[in-house]
Amino acid sequence: MPTEGRITLEEKILENWDNILEYMRVTFEIADVIFRTFIKRLSIYTVDTNENQLTILIDDSEIGNSKSFIEEKYSTFLSVSVEAITKKHFTLTFVAKSELSELNKEKETNSQQKMYSSINPNYTFDTIIVGDNNNFAQAASLKVAEEPGGSYNPLFIYGGAGLGKTHLMHAIANHILDHDPEKRVVYVTSETFTNEIVEALRGSKKGSSEPLKEFRKKYRENVDVLLIDDIQFIIGKDSTQQEFFFTFSDLTDNKKQVIISSDKHPSTMTTLDERYRSRFEMGITVDVKPPTYETRMAILRSKVENEHIYIEDEILDYIADNIVSNIRELQGAINKVISFAKLCGKEVTMDLAKEALADKINPNLKRQITIDYILEMVADHFNIPINDILSKSRKGDIVYARHICMYLCRNLTSNSLAEIGNKIGNKDHTTVLHSINFIEEQINKNIPETVTNIDVLKKKINPK
Repeated sequence: MPTEGRITLEEKILENWDNILEYMRVTFEIADVIFRTFIKRLSIYTVDTNENQLTILIDDSEIGNSKSFIEEKYSTFLSVSVEAITKKHFTLTFVAKSELSELNKEKETNSQQKMYSSINPNYTFDTIIVGDNNNFAQAASLKVAEEPGGSYNPLFIYGGAGLGKTHLMHAIANHILDHDPEKRVVYVTSETFTNEIVEALRGSKKGSSEPLKEFRKKYRENVDVLLIDDIQFIIGKDSTQQEFFFTFSDLTDNKKQVIISSDKHPSTMTTLDERYRSRFEMGITVDVKPPTYETRMAILRSKVENEHIYIEDEILDYIADNIVSNIRELQGAINKVISFAKLCGKEVTMDLAKEALADKINPNLKRQITIDYILEMVADHFNIPINDILSKSRKGDIVYARHICMYLCRNLTSNSLAEIGNKIGNKDHTTVLHSINFIEEQINKNIPETVTNIDVLKKKINPK
């Protein structure tokens, strides 16, 4: 408790919050419309004075999804303003009201579902738009969801990025849990799965058998249904591949369902041992193709209907005609048009749609990979704030992400070492070179964690 006549640091922040925001507005010359629309809506959610951390609540009830925009554009300004008023540096994290609403909904679900928070409750069979591109995959997925461990085991789903493979996997998981809450359903990305294998094997090399026992218990004994996304990132790494197939064989031999997704058919995985390839194909293999025009229009109309707004078919046709290969980009495009209209306070017209999508719908516009873009993707991949990567922090996970970032900037952009260092925390060119050499050495030694991270990030940054 604070002594009489003195206030705690937490109380000081809360009492001066309006002053902090005003300081930010004036110091960084933030336009009135931006300040009213986004900044004024920010408030303190939690204060941790022991760890010097602030969680900022974003009121997105009226302005829609703006979390990433605020984090990218204004987190540094806000951090500086907090420090200027309180005379103390805080690390900022952000949470949106919509996220809190989802968390509250999850608390009302059964205890089994709470165990598997990685399963997205919004990805269900009801929210899948079925067309010629995915009807067989959807039917097979529903069959597996209704009879897990049956004749379709394993279920292997393959197709390009952004076509809905992950949606199908989550739909299977949600359907199974809805009909049998006691089922132990685990969804995991290949990246997470690989990292856990690496840690378990590292422990066994140090003479301890416990990490490997815990890994096998988690993924064999305590699982009825296992879903692994993007399996291609495991293939070719001998130790992790072998441990995966031990797990795979144990589950399928015991009539436990395995669902796998990949960007390619098992037969084209040339680095995969033939005996493993045949095990992948012993159940059923289905593909998800790029959506047809009719499916693209159905997706857009469904989105418009869910948003309770009116957009003329001519405008939807314009979007469907120009964004043809990727459902994720299609959904992103219609979201951008809707958000752009709301922020401008205008109705959606063809001119407005073309303006909102000028950076997406342009056949001559090549994706520009910049240092800032790579920073954003690396920060999102490791779930680390960009400010932490740019900071002088020597925490292991932050330093590692910084190394990865510098390596990718050198390999995916034409920027010099000095330019990369200047952008990433004002580091000199020797520091950048050290980071690049460190990652190159890890890749040459085939360190699974690093190889996987680089593979995943390159695909995210520059999808082919």
